[in-house]
Amino acid sequence: MEDASTATDAVPDAAANAVVSASAIAADELARLTDDIVSALKTVYDPEIPADIYELGLVYKIDIEDDRSVKIDMTLTAPGCPVAGEMPGWVENAVGAVEGVSGVEVNMTFDPPWSPDRMSEEAQVAVGWY
Repeated sequence: MEDASTATDAVPDAAANAVVSASAIAADELARLTDDIVSALKTVYDPEIPADIYELGLVYKIDIEDDRSVKIDMTLTAPGCPVAGEMPGWVENAVGAVEGVSGVEVNMTFDPPWSPDRMSEEAQVAVGWY
């Protein structure tokens, strides 16, 4: 049986729309953690695209467990991305530095495959598509 956790389907403004389940973490602390995790994810950039991985829509899901460990499901713009081996470590380091996070697990997935329609308006502007 899994711990009660907060699951956030990571789309832009996910912190504002977080789905909150019963949690051992106080609501205000959970909101701070969620905001700080999203902020940390926004410091990680795909080196070939001038936008962060969160705004690009590469982060599919963020789970904050009762023990304050964080599980992230994410993808890359393409399976053959040159940073495929490095990106999970960058994400672990960024989110692991958030105060209160006890550990980070990054699950790389290509199902569903990433497409540009997952990008926020901010990312579309950054790449000149808007």
